[in-house]
Amino acid sequence: MPKSYTVDDDYNGSRLDKWFKNKIINLPHSLLEKILRQNKIKVNKKRTKSSYRLQTGDLIEIYDISKFKPADKKEKIKYLPKKKEVGAYDDYVIEDNENFIVINKPIGIPVQSGTKSFKNIIDIIKNTKYFKNSKPFIVHRLDKETSGVLIIAKNRKYAQLFTSLFRIRKIHKTYLAIVYGKVKKSKTVMKDDLIYYENNKKIVQKAISNLKIIKSNDGYSYLELNPITGRKHQLRKQLLNIGCPIIGDDKYFLNDRKRIKNKNLMLHAYKIKFMINNIQYNFKAKYNNLFEEFLKKNF
Repeated sequence: MPKSYTVDDDYNGSRLDKWFKNKIINLPHSLLEKILRQNKIKVNKKRTKSSYRLQTGDLIEIYDISKFKPADKKEKIKYLPKKKEVGAYDDYVIEDNENFIVINKPIGIPVQSGTKSFKNIIDIIKNTKYFKNSKPFIVHRLDKETSGVLIIAKNRKYAQLFTSLFRIRKIHKTYLAIVYGKVKKSKTVMKDDLIYYENNKKIVQKAISNLKIIKSNDGYSYLELNPITGRKHQLRKQLLNIGCPIIGDDKYFLNDRKRIKNKNLMLHAYKIKFMINNIQYNFKAKYNNLFEEFLKKNF
C-alpha cells in the first residue's frame, strides 16, 4: 500500500521534486527521476513529471522507497543576530500585516547571505516579532549597498503572488539616485542591451528605464528612475552607459581622477506600488541621512 499525502497551501504552485525533497527525502535528482519513471510516485492517481506544479488538495501517493537513503545536505550556517539588531527593525518597518511586511532596508547589508557576506536581512528579521508565527519569503532583492523599500512575504501563497506580479510588471518601483555629471534634459528613457555571462555563455537582455531630472548642476544630477524591466544591476549599468554613473558605485564607474571617494552608493528604492484584490498599495521609504547630507551639500 502506498503512503498518501495531501498538498497544503504552503506548496501550492511548487514543483513536485521540490515538495518531495523537502517533505519526504532528499534524493539526488537523477534518482528521483528514476523513481518517477518506475511509477513509484503518483499525483491524483496518475504518473507525472518532477516539474509538475502542485495544487492545494492534490493527492500524492508514494510506493515503497525505504531502501533509499537521503543525500548529504550541507547545512547552511545561519547568521545569529544580537538583540540590539533585532530590536532596530522596529524603526525600519513601513507596513506589517498577516501576509507581508514592507521595510526600509538599511544600506550595507544584503537581503540574504552569500559567499562574500554572512550577516543578512532575512536571518535578522525572522527573529523579530513580525515573524513569530511565520517565516520570511524573499520576493525581490535590493543590492547590498542600496537602501529603501523591500517587500518580504510571510507565507508561500503571497510569495508566489508577488513573484507573479513582478514577472508581469504589475509592481511599479521608483528609485532616487545622485549621479556624476549633468544628464541631458532630453534624456527621459534609457534603453539598452545589457550583456552578462553565464557559464561562459554570452546573454543579452533588453533593459528599459524611465528617467526624470529632479535637480542638476555641472557636477551632479539628482534623478528619479522607474525601471520597466527588472535586470540585475539595471540602473547602475544604464547610468554608466550614458556617462553618469551613480556616486559611490565601485563596480560601475568611469576611470576619472576627479571621482570623489564616497563609500555609500547614492541609490535609494523610494516608492513601490501594486494592486491586490482591487486594493491599491503605495509605500514610500525616506532616504537615509547620508543621502540627505549629500543633497544638502551639493544642490
